[in-house]
This record gives sequence, structure tokens and C-alpha cells, in this order.
Amino acid sequence: MNEDNQKILDALIAAFMNKDLEASLALFADDAVVYDPHYPIPRMEGKPAIRQGFEWGLSNMEQPGFTVRHLWGDDTSGAVEVDTHHVFKGGMALKFDQVFVYETRDGLITRLQSYVPYPPGGIGGLLARITRWAWKLKGKA
Repeated sequence: MNEDNQKILDALIAAFMNKDLEASLALFADDAVVYDPHYPIPRMEGKPAIRQGFEWGLSNMEQPGFTVRHLWGDDTSGAVEVDTHHVFKGGMALKFDQVFVYETRDGLITRLQSYVPYPPGGIGGLLARITRWAWKLKGKA
């Protein structure tokens, strides 16, 4: 694991958990891309779009939470596996696994993409749900 990337990711997680929007944004290149399916516009290109998404996300949370499980990487890219545990306004807690793939350039994040363990939507998801239901009826699941 590249030490510089470890510091960047540690700083990003700390800033997000402290709900420090400016510190979070300072870690991204101006042309960075963030993809996260939890946001109203999942693909956020450039700092203005990332700011809009992060402002929305942080405004809905009482306390963001991430516990790093594993971190892999080289000089310019890698992945971090986290246990996500957010508390939203009103006290609703949400816990799920998540993996972020990242790329860096000149000490800044250029790409951050979230992968979550949710089933696919649309026809693909519908077919999987129907098959899972049929397997349960037949005792296969």
C-alpha cells in the first residue's frame, strides 16, 4: 500500500465522518469523478457536482460512519473495503458493506467509485428474485 494514498484515504474518511465538506473536497482533483449509487445523481463529475452530492449526503446524516476492513493499492490506485454504519436524521441507522475503488494523481483523488452488495435492478434483478423465490419453494435455497 502506498503511504501517500493511505494518508489521503484516512483523511477522506475522517473528514466525511466529521461532516467536514471543505476538508473532503480538498482531497479531490478539480476534474475528479465520484460514482456512488446512493446519491440522486450517481455520477458526479468535477468538484461542483461532487460538492452538490456531498452537501446533500451530509445534510441527511446525523453521523456518517466507516470502519476500514481492508485497504489495497499501489502508487496510483486501489480499493478500500469498509463497514458502513450511518445514522440519519431522525435516528435511522443503516449498516452495509461497501467497497470504494480509487485513483489518485499528484496527491489528489481523481476517481472514487462505490460498489455495494445490492442486487441488480430492472429485468436482471427481477429474474434473480423470481428464481430465488422458485428455489426457496423447491428447497434449493
